[in-house]
Amino acid sequence: MSVETQAIAPSMLWAGRVISGLVIAFLLLDAGMKLVPLRPVLDAMQSLGFSGGDSLARAMGLLLLACTLLYALPGTAPLGALLLTGYLGGAIAVQLRAGNPWFSHVLFGAYVGIALWAGLLLRSSPLRALLFPSIP
Repeated sequence: MSVETQAIAPSMLWAGRVISGLVIAFLLLDAGMKLVPLRPVLDAMQSLGFSGGDSLARAMGLLLLACTLLYALPGTAPLGALLLTGYLGGAIAVQLRAGNPWFSHVLFGAYVGIALWAGLLLRSSPLRALLFPSIP
């Protein structure tokens, strides 16, 4: 059963698709920069305490790409959202450990995660009913 199979108000459905599309575009860009890997990505990883170099960046890029593709496909979107939540939680922990500023760095993963779940909940009435039974 697909995430988008039950009747949803068109405005909610499109709002969810737009939000999810923006999140997917951002995560695909992030995954692509890790897969290449670009020098700024490697420098940022080193400043955060990661010493794996190209191979670690590519592995993180593949992981992010796989989770993002799961989120992008309607049938596996809830699984993708759950996996991406874990990935973003790790990003938050790394930024926190590095002592970076809260609102611009530490909480950025939370901002993406909130948008990710908002987009999914807006376009999925079965998931909304499961998580929030009292909200139509």
